[in-house]
Parts: sequence; C-alpha cells; structure tokens
Amino acid sequence: MIAPPPPAVLDLPDPSLVVLIGAAGAGKSTFAARQFPSAAIHSSDACRQEVSGDAGDQNATTAAFALVHERVGRALQELRLAVVDATSIHGADRAPLLALARRHHLPRVAIVLHPTLEQCLERNAARERVVPPAAVRRQWMALQASIDRLQPEGYHAIWRLDSAEAIDAARIRLQPLPCDRRRERGPFDVIGDVHGCDDELARLLRSLGYLSGLPHPRGRRAVFVGDLVDRGPQVPAVLRRVMAMCAAGQALCVLGNHERKLLRKLDGGDPLITHGLAESLAQLSSEPADFLERVRAFLRGLPDHLLLDGGDLVVAHAGMREDLQGRQSRRVNAFALYGDPSGEVDAAGLPVRRDWAARYGGPAAVVYGHTPTRRAAWRNNTICVDTGCVFGGALSAVRWPERDVVSVPALRVHYGDGSTVDVDGGG
Repeated sequence: MIAPPPPAVLDLPDPSLVVLIGAAGAGKSTFAARQFPSAAIHSSDACRQEVSGDAGDQNATTAAFALVHERVGRALQELRLAVVDATSIHGADRAPLLALARRHHLPRVAIVLHPTLEQCLERNAARERVVPPAAVRRQWMALQASIDRLQPEGYHAIWRLDSAEAIDAARIRLQPLPCDRRRERGPFDVIGDVHGCDDELARLLRSLGYLSGLPHPRGRRAVFVGDLVDRGPQVPAVLRRVMAMCAAGQALCVLGNHERKLLRKLDGGDPLITHGLAESLAQLSSEPADFLERVRAFLRGLPDHLLLDGGDLVVAHAGMREDLQGRQSRRVNAFALYGDPSGEVDAAGLPVRRDWAARYGGPAAVVYGHTPTRRAAWRNNTICVDTGCVFGGALSAVRWPERDVVSVPALRVHYGDGSTVDVDGGG
C-alpha cells in the first residue's frame, strides 16, 4: 500500500527488489549509498560507465540496463537484496525489474524520492555530472503524473518521500522474511497435523520429554506443521496449548490450509463450511471474544514455511520445492499450504496432487504434513509426519537432527469411519 507521511524508519524485507524512483537531482544515489550495502546497489550510471567509459552516455543505455537486469536477476536468484538506482519513472522501465522479482518469488518495494522541482534542480546543479535542467523538469513532471499508477504494479510496499528533508531524515531497516529463521538452531521436534486431538498431543509431548508449561529439559523445541484445527474434538484446547508454547519460546508453528480457512471465517469471510470447519466453529462458539481475538492474531502471524538450523531444515504444511524455499510470493504460499495440485480432482472430488517429493533433490530436509499417510518415512530427504491421528491413525513427530520418528496411537477415531488415512480435504 502507499504509506502515509513517512516515518523515521522504513522497514524493508530482505531479500527483496527495491526500486528507487525519482528525477535526476532527487538524491537517489546519495540515499542508496547511505542506506544500503554497496554490494546491493545496481546503478544505471555505474553500468553506463562500465560498458562505455562514460556514465552520461545515453547511447549506452540499452547495454547498461541489460547489465543491471542481469545482476539484479542473479542477486534475487541467490536470495540477496537488490536495490536499483535509476530514474525508473516510467512503467516500462520498471516492468522488467518487477518481472525478475516475480520470477524469483521475492517481494517488490518502491521508494519514490520526490522532492520539489526546485530542490531537484538545485541538487542537480551541484552534481559532478549535471543533467540538462530541461531533462530534469521533464522527468519531474512525468513522475508527478505517474505516481498514482504505481499501485497496480503489485508492490509489497510503496514509500513516498516528498521533500529533501524527508529523504535526509528517512532510515532503512532491513527485516528478514518471515520464513527466514535460519539462526534458530535445534534440536527440534516437528509435529504432524493435530486436528483438534489434544489428548494425543499431550501424550506425544510427554513422550518427547516436554513437561507441561516448562521448557524442555534438554533445550528441544516443538515445531508444528499446521492444521491444528478442524475435525477433532478439542480444537480450543489445542490452540491454547500451541499458542502458549509459542509465546513461551518453546515452539514454532507454520500456517496450515485449515488455519487459513478458519481465519477467513473469523475475519468475517464466507468460506465453505466443509472438511471439519463446522466442528471448529461449534467448539469456538462458546469461547470468550478475547480468546478468539488472540487466535486471530496468532493465525495472522504464522509464516507459510520456515527455514531452520542454518537452512538445513525446512518445515511447511504441504511441503516446499527447493526453488521456492526461503522466498515469499503467492506461489510459495499456495505450495506451502496445498502442495502441487494438478488441477484435476479424484472420484471423491478432492484435488489430485503431483508427487513433488518424488522429484525432490534439495540439500535441505523438508518435513511436512497435509496428506495423511499410514507411516512416516524418509524419502528423498523429505518426510510427511501427518499419520492421520484424527482418522484413528497416530500423531507423529520427527526428532531433528536425529531424524527418527516418535508416534502415539490415536485414542479413537475422531472423524470419519477410520477406513482412510490417506486423504485430506483441500479446504
């Protein structure tokens, strides 16, 4: 969204594409040099200098921008911040950059430096390489006319600095993407889909050495793969337990497709009441309003996947291909929550999913759930830990880095007739 008058601090996702937009003399290069690591900055003037020996050679513009695009693409592919220092006033100039960020599944940020025309002309006149004042005026007027067209281009955020004073006062704060928890080190216990089975969750946690309300005596932490809710008999109890563990630093959790659907309903949406949502709503209907607000805040804050232990461990509800790990886009989110649907449905009306794990070859281990299996087993450095507890199977966890599986049997069939533990409604 376009921000109101700028705060002192601009929070930007790292990595991301950052496009600086402004007329000559707006202060883009000075701003970039002050705010960003030099290795992250890709300047059109510097590339003109490199390809032609003259930063002002407009005949070298095509070659210079080809070099900018090549370097920006490489940075984004390698999960590095890329800041583009060019006028970028016209949508046609920004489009190739935005396409690169989309291709590499990373956020797009625009920072519009738009001081007054007089300030641009004054700063331009003081530069070592002076742009003709008429060109500065044309650029300034073109930007004035096109600022409102930025929103439809699909930026994660648009920051607008409308004076030299605002530009000088602003400070950038780089924030890692929500999925980037590589500094979080194990050991971990990654727990499969709970689906409201709190009695079994309590038994599994005891089997893993967790004491109620206390940190694990050997410093282990639980990581939940999502689908805490729906179908089972104790949805509020599961939410209370997991929320308390996360708040105490004893657990992490990713969003599941069933949480996504419940959140839509709590936010006033109208999702289909299928695949166990009715059970969640019935159980939550007697809960106090402040608890429901805490649930909404908790669910809103869940990442769609996590990179842990230096990037050696990836946790996502339905899995995560190697090329999507550590990134943020609608495609990443959809894969994390639903896997890799083919677009077809089976005889039961459920989505047919491609077996992404059969083709996985990444160095990071991926632990996921979503599609119940009768036995959790490693395959191609991936493992599904949803063993269908709510259907009468078991509740399972993978201990990391040990890579062994700990399970407790379901106390009973909580949902369905217990005949299948190999399907999960897409919700």
